[in-house]
Amino acid sequence: METFKVAVLEEERKIGYHEVEKKQPKDKQVLIKVDSCAICTLEQRVYLGVMNRYPFAGGHEAAGVVEAVGKKVAGVKPGDKVAVRLLNSCGECYYCRNGHENQCVKSFIAETQECAMGPGGLSEYMMVSADDVYKVADDADLSHISITEPLACCVHSIENGKIELGNDVVVIGIGIMGALHIQLAKLKGARVIACELDEKRLEVAKKMGADILINSGKVDAVEEVKKLTDGRGADAVFCTVPVAALADQAVQMTGKLGRTVFYTSFHPDKPIEISPNKVHSSEQVITGTVNPSKKDFLAATRLLSAKIVDVSELISDRMSLDDLEAAFEKAILPDTYRIVVQPE
Repeated sequence: METFKVAVLEEERKIGYHEVEKKQPKDKQVLIKVDSCAICTLEQRVYLGVMNRYPFAGGHEAAGVVEAVGKKVAGVKPGDKVAVRLLNSCGECYYCRNGHENQCVKSFIAETQECAMGPGGLSEYMMVSADDVYKVADDADLSHISITEPLACCVHSIENGKIELGNDVVVIGIGIMGALHIQLAKLKGARVIACELDEKRLEVAKKMGADILINSGKVDAVEEVKKLTDGRGADAVFCTVPVAALADQAVQMTGKLGRTVFYTSFHPDKPIEISPNKVHSSEQVITGTVNPSKKDFLAATRLLSAKIVDVSELISDRMSLDDLEAAFEKAILPDTYRIVVQPE
């Protein structure tokens, strides 16, 4: 019997490896040989014990090569490079049928491994539905393609921001999500203002294409944005930091007819003050964004496949599946962007 290795988070800061039988795909199944899987905050929370989901086969930001396909699969073939969508939707509820899979009432994480619950991208192989496989260019760097899912989340956010050519856009927080927002906002034709406390991250913002950098630890960021926009405020503001005080800043930075987008969840979930009269008179829109739709995921694969979006600066390191504990310890450091895990 041929087997392959699957990494499983057994308990807080403890990783085990399971040998799983390598089966052939049936009907609409696709067997993927994993090339790269990035470590997201979801997996980091399980690793640190913040989320108790043990045992957990983590890894939902995955890319690889098609090894074999079921007899009813027509869209991909063995040898194709692919991105894999592992945060799934039911396809049957009201929201899914309206094209808003990200709001699925039954949304779930794909279960691709027999040994434990979880998406299972931190492994040598995984079995997935053909519907969740997206072909990319033959010359694509699969470590870059593993960033498809976070990029797709940012695509959804940017679309919610409804950016127009020449708009002034503020991105608060230059972690990986903020950095991706900058690139996408530039593609929309905006002037981008990056707000961040960390000078190193402001340098990353500059590399991503930000036009103006604001160190919000040295100046009043709200007043600075208003100065830069002749007192108007920004046309769109994206808050990518899970701090309620910054959500409040984002609302204040937004001008008339502008859109404030809360990209992240906030911890702790503290209320902020919003003047209903200001919203009424300025026609300001305050909205959120969560998860990508299938359309967003497809757009992200195309942006990475065609090298329109560059994520090379956002991959802090590539590490072996055999060194997964060290990879997690590096991933949780505050100055790390994405750690990409690659089976050997």
